[in-house]
Amino acid sequence: MNLENRAIIITGASSGIGEATAKKLAKHGAKVTLMARSEDKLKALKSDIENEGGKALVVPGDVTNKKDFDKVVEKTVSEFGKVDGLINNAGLMPLSFIDKLKTDEWEKMVDVNIKGVLNGVSAVLPEMKKNDNGDIINISSMAAHRYFPGGAVYCATKSAVKMFSEGLRQELAPKYGINVTSIEPGAVATNLTSTITDEDIKEKMSGMLEMETLESEDIANAVYYALSQPKRVNINDVYIVPSEQK
Repeated sequence: MNLENRAIIITGASSGIGEATAKKLAKHGAKVTLMARSEDKLKALKSDIENEGGKALVVPGDVTNKKDFDKVVEKTVSEFGKVDGLINNAGLMPLSFIDKLKTDEWEKMVDVNIKGVLNGVSAVLPEMKKNDNGDIINISSMAAHRYFPGGAVYCATKSAVKMFSEGLRQELAPKYGINVTSIEPGAVATNLTSTITDEDIKEKMSGMLEMETLESEDIANAVYYALSQPKRVNINDVYIVPSEQK
């Protein structure tokens, strides 16, 4: 199946996985709504997509703000006539050891990584139910499967996203035709680690950064794979890690 004329909202679209996914889906015919806080970066991405013949809509917003998400859905419906898909990609990873008590960072991860996903689903669900159709793809992490030092809160948030995705799938796919996928990448070459303030964690991360990591395009390909299946097929989980990662 191609994605011709499917209207898809992508959060965290200004860089990394979100940017690569927007380009990939637009290349295959999707009309993409770009959501992030950086309007300038979104406008640059929109220009890149349109220069390649794609269609994109810029709606700046913060995933932790329900009203921002409602505005994104409203403008998507106004511009494209519907909402066919949501890629919940926005996330933070300020890793730290628990005894450092970086509680502000814990709360930010919960707000963005969990509440941001909840806000996205609650915003698009009425439209998808009305159309008896849709795809929700949540970007979780291999951290949903295994703990690693300094990742207690991050792992917990991504585990929540994985389990929430399965609950969504069981409740929405049979009743409303809304397929749900959790994509769980290992190490990806993005700026996700830039939010780390714990110096001990930065030192430990240096070894991981020496290996060949995944590229954002690899995750975009996984998103496209899930979206391009026949309607009868729901890809539950995509667990994708670098070949060198243990």
